[in-house]
Amino acid sequence: MDPLVQAALRKWPNVPHCHGWLALDARGDWYMRDDRIQAAGPFPQVKGSVIRHDKLREFIHRNYGRDELGAAYFQNGPQRVYVDLEAAPYVWRVSDASPGWPVTAHTGEAAQVLQSWLDERGRLFLACRLASVGEAFGLVHTLDMAAAAEAVEAGRWAPQECRFEEMPQRFGYVLRPRA
Repeated sequence: MDPLVQAALRKWPNVPHCHGWLALDARGDWYMRDDRIQAAGPFPQVKGSVIRHDKLREFIHRNYGRDELGAAYFQNGPQRVYVDLEAAPYVWRVSDASPGWPVTAHTGEAAQVLQSWLDERGRLFLACRLASVGEAFGLVHTLDMAAAAEAVEAGRWAPQECRFEEMPQRFGYVLRPRA
């Protein structure tokens, strides 16, 4: 967490949490969801405005975490902004550019694959270890499925089947955190 964020938390410890205003899609893109967008429908059916500003995305990534119930949030100064998730708290990028199919989180952090799962739609999910948070669960980015398939075919990963609706409870995360 950024030192400025830590200082803001000490200065204003009781700022109310924010829900529904930030979302993460299945491709690792962040979306702002103002009152009008929230009223138009739930995420991801109505996404909102994609965040393109590099410095803002980097700030979100550095201050991204999860609470004791598994709900993903972004600590924005003294305010905890809970994140609606399309599929999972992380989106994994898989590289075939070097040996071993290295995996990186959408936040840019290197990950170590622990286990893998396929849902009923053929999407590949990975449990990985991240230095910043320990074990983390996420979806492989659609653009990286060819590299991921090579890892599976080479025996590097052995996906088990799991229904998507069972994943949040099984892997300890919340798709739509609310107060």
